[in-house]
Amino acid sequence: MSSGLMAGTSAYRRANWALFCAGFSTFSLMYCAQPLLPMFAGYFKVSPAQSSLAVSLTTGLLALSIIVVGVNAQRLPRKLLMAASLFASALLTLLAAMMPDWIHLLVLRALVGVALGGVPAVAMAYLAEEVHPNSLGLAMGLYIAGSAFGGMAGRVMTGLLADFFSWRAAMACIGVSGLIAAALFVMLLPKSVRFTPNRAAGWRDVRSDLTRHLRHGALMGLFALGFLLMGGFVTVYNYAGFRLLAPPFNMNQSLVGAIFTVYLVGIVASAWFGRLADRYSRIRMLTLGIVLMLAGVLLTLAQTVFWIVLGIALLTFGFFAAHSIASGTVGKLARGAKAQAASLYLLSYYLGSSVLGSVGGNIWSHGGWPGVVAMVCTGLALALLICYRLARVIEPASAEIAPAAR
Repeated sequence: MSSGLMAGTSAYRRANWALFCAGFSTFSLMYCAQPLLPMFAGYFKVSPAQSSLAVSLTTGLLALSIIVVGVNAQRLPRKLLMAASLFASALLTLLAAMMPDWIHLLVLRALVGVALGGVPAVAMAYLAEEVHPNSLGLAMGLYIAGSAFGGMAGRVMTGLLADFFSWRAAMACIGVSGLIAAALFVMLLPKSVRFTPNRAAGWRDVRSDLTRHLRHGALMGLFALGFLLMGGFVTVYNYAGFRLLAPPFNMNQSLVGAIFTVYLVGIVASAWFGRLADRYSRIRMLTLGIVLMLAGVLLTLAQTVFWIVLGIALLTFGFFAAHSIASGTVGKLARGAKAQAASLYLLSYYLGSSVLGSVGGNIWSHGGWPGVVAMVCTGLALALLICYRLARVIEPASAEIAPAAR
């Protein structure tokens, strides 16, 4: 059997581009509603916390869908499952753009989350299985880079199009781009050669795999990190628009959407830190990413747009750096059933987005931006404590599995 896709080969490049498209589509479809939250609040006459359901329901249902997909992932072909998810979620986004009322829009946004469940965990498992370990960090970083690009494009495109046309036109445009990305994914991704679907796998096998992962101390630490990092990141992005649209800034929707171009630094961070993680201590790079997030959040307390945007950029850089390392480390530490391990990490990751993202709305309504910053900084402080604990079980230089998880 092949030792895996190596950097520099044609198949490796095709796999990277295909999964870049998958990451782009997933994040653009998931977060295209985020810059539209103030518009939803005005158009449908709902509160900021209620408007955040257009994002939180998607991520929350995605978290549950990922678990369902994860426990059945050993039975299904990797490429077919991801392709079906990408096409379905893009079509559902097109339908969401046509919904006449708030409830129907939320239902469609929830279904987008369900449909997207077949991508993230399976993509991480595909990379862990098909890519040579020495090239995995870069490959995972490039996949996360696609996610960063999708998150940026979804936010910026919808912000601009909504300002010049309507939120419906903006959401429809994202749906069309998702269909194009899905088609490119199917054309580019090499078939799995190191994975064979096991349709005979039963619940006993699944339960055994899940139990093993949940008893693995280091994996549990990484799952907690996913919850805290994603929750804090999404909270800042959810409510930064409300702050910048209000006095004293009084920015318009196009300018607020343009600020999300700072997502481009996530592309650099994920690919760069993924490469560094292949060479240096994973835990130190992970800790550095969290420290950068913390510094960025604190900068957003400034009263000038320049420092606020710089803070959001630093937060974004640190988040994607930390996420690319944490997600890649899950694949390295998991003892078999990598799709299930990835699904548990992503369950925590998207639950953090859904739960903390919605809680942040209530804090914004009662405590303003200082309250949001205090909440996010508390979560990041807990994340640093987890990194300190993980340093005892993850070998700093080789990033190999430690003999035992504490």
